[in-house]
Amino acid sequence: MSIEGEILIRRPLDEVFDYVADERHEPAFNPRMTNVEKLTGGPIGAGTRFRATTTTMGRELEMTIEYTVYERPRTLGSRTTMVSAETVGTLTFSPDPRGTWMHWSWEVRPKHGARMLRPLIELVGRRQEKRIWQGLRRRLEAEATGTGDATAARDD
Repeated sequence: MSIEGEILIRRPLDEVFDYVADERHEPAFNPRMTNVEKLTGGPIGAGTRFRATTTTMGRELEMTIEYTVYERPRTLGSRTTMVSAETVGTLTFSPDPRGTWMHWSWEVRPKHGARMLRPLIELVGRRQEKRIWQGLRRRLEAEATGTGDATAARDD
């Protein structure tokens, strides 16, 4: 199943790409992500791997995220593996006079018993992705205003 969307973030292209590419930032804008650690040494790039913990329906789930494509500042491809699913996809970034357009495109492949929940996973996944990236936008735009208040940024 495919999950796609896009969002305008009123920050420069390089800044948005670099912030998103460091997966360790995600707990700051995704309330379900509780922990992220970088597993590989060196700078972030293709082949970099992270281990993340997320909470879903009151349960903690571990996942491994590996960057398959790293073309700064335009494209970030990844493969996320967890017990119930594998997600492969791409984030693309393009400049706009108002900031940066970020587009996400994920192919979610449920495993085992989760395949029966495919319609629910698709519905929840679309909503969840939108909320995650709106949180990113609020975070980056609030930091730019110097308020430090992620709720101060617009949500349009």
